[in-house]
Amino acid sequence: MNKQGKIYIAGHRGLVGSAILRKLESEGFGNIITATHKEVDLTDQRAVEDFFGRVKPDYVFLTAAKVGGIGANSTYPAEFIYQNMMIGYNVVNAAYKSKVTKLLNLGSSCIYPKLAPQPLKEEYLLTGLLEPTNEAYAVAKIAVIKLCSYYNQQYGTNYISVMPTNLYGPEDTYDTENGHVLPSLIKKFHEAKTTGKDTVTLWGDGSPYREFLYSEDLADAVLYLMDNKEAADIGDFINIGVGTDIAVKELAETIRQIVYADAPGRTCRIEWDTSKPNGTPRKLLDVSRLHAMGWKAKTSLRDGIAKAYAAFCAAEKK
Repeated sequence: MNKQGKIYIAGHRGLVGSAILRKLESEGFGNIITATHKEVDLTDQRAVEDFFGRVKPDYVFLTAAKVGGIGANSTYPAEFIYQNMMIGYNVVNAAYKSKVTKLLNLGSSCIYPKLAPQPLKEEYLLTGLLEPTNEAYAVAKIAVIKLCSYYNQQYGTNYISVMPTNLYGPEDTYDTENGHVLPSLIKKFHEAKTTGKDTVTLWGDGSPYREFLYSEDLADAVLYLMDNKEAADIGDFINIGVGTDIAVKELAETIRQIVYADAPGRTCRIEWDTSKPNGTPRKLLDVSRLHAMGWKAKTSLRDGIAKAYAAFCAAEKK
């Protein structure tokens, strides 16, 4: 990317967008455009097209999305499919109309079939049924991937789609009811520590396996791809992950240890609520294509969780 070019980050306040913003700034990119929801409603086609017409970005990082965990996806499926579909379609089409040089679209590993072979290869897309608890979100994400691919095919655009695994890090959403598993666990154990609760109740039985990527590593990966690869190199999309996973039960134990590290002699008991859904049994990405392109994750899970928890505590004190 040209360091003098205009870069628009859609969703700059979120987990991914904020990580990309920090990465770009650290690499000397100074012409970065951001806008809050009040400044431009990405679900409003006319507002998005007017915004692109005014700012005329050269590069776009499409990270804006309505996100949540199993509970939120199950409770608000209409909102998840509508908002994510509209955000993606409006931004991609406005980018085309305003002749954006290059766009990177961020997807989600939930696009894969629930029972696809593990690890998940890019070619497994649309080969089976989706996980019902997040089908609405997944369908929207698949639609935007295909939109980018078809624009590349018909219009000769250079739009890249990437599929990251489960993400965590600074600026995450710490919602114990509707949030993703790792940040939700951090908050639950932190609240237990600060309030003196002796039991933390978690959904399911802890048996599913999940892969986790630190958000700063994702930002490094997407900048690497934007700088070094074209849509023709990527195809429909490429996985971004670490290539290893962990049982949710082991993850919970790791987070409990990190949260209570500064409280010697204290801990809490974990109680599993098996009346709640587990979600997909396993979601491990095959990252062999990404490794072959020259990029690998650098942050270990324990180090990343420790950094995320430190950022969470700092934000709590503000």
